[in-house]
Amino acid sequence: MHLQERVYSFIVFCTEGSIVTYIFSKHYMTQEIVLIGFYIFTLIYSVIIHEVSHGVVALWLGDMTAKYADRLNLNPLKHIDPFGSIILPMLLFFSTGFAFGWAKPVPYNPYNLRDQKWGPVLVALAGPTSNFILAFIASMLAKFLPIASMVKEDIMMRFIGVVGGGGEFMDRFSLLAESLSGSLFNVLFGLLLLVIFWNVVLGCFNLLPLPPLDGSKLLYAVFSVREQTMFFLEQYGLFLLLFIILFASGPISIFINFILSLFLRLSL
Repeated sequence: MHLQERVYSFIVFCTEGSIVTYIFSKHYMTQEIVLIGFYIFTLIYSVIIHEVSHGVVALWLGDMTAKYADRLNLNPLKHIDPFGSIILPMLLFFSTGFAFGWAKPVPYNPYNLRDQKWGPVLVALAGPTSNFILAFIASMLAKFLPIASMVKEDIMMRFIGVVGGGGEFMDRFSLLAESLSGSLFNVLFGLLLLVIFWNVVLGCFNLLPLPPLDGSKLLYAVFSVREQTMFFLEQYGLFLLLFIILFASGPISIFINFILSLFLRLSL
């Protein structure tokens, strides 16, 4: 239901006292709120699983730091960063309709790892790998849902409209809610698309070879990076990353969209 139609339904209720019309309008608003809640919930837990995966692989390689810090669990209270997990995502969500954030990094001591060269790389890549595994599982579950291909394609096009922008934010969620209504399998398909989206975005983004992202550890292991260069990247990597996101995000978007399209096609 479009925003104009919801407003019209509410006007009819006010003028004619139609309780049925009010409930119908309220029903769609509830669907949108649930979708938005799951949109944020999926982001938070995708980030948490990403971080826990670092600690699990570090433990497997001999470092107990994350275990002693009680960070090898999915309890959000152990991982939520007040700014990165709550304040920033909410500010972005209500100002742009898009949300992004991070959890508190899971601590580990690279000097405790059995493999000093490739150990840090394996720990770093555990995060993006966990995201891609989750995206693959969600794609497979979505693929085998008993939904007609045309219905899946319609839901996916509306979903792409939600995450791709264009038009009023609530209207985009309203269009998606319409396509999901009436069938539990439609709802599951839409929610699985959110799991795919966030995990692909997190996995791809963290592979960028700049500190503090996980890809920087692979950069250091594969290439002979001088200590001065490494020190510069560690000190100013975040500023370089923000500059690239703000002024040169084209190649990043192309990369993420390409990988995302592979998983989305897999889900059909």
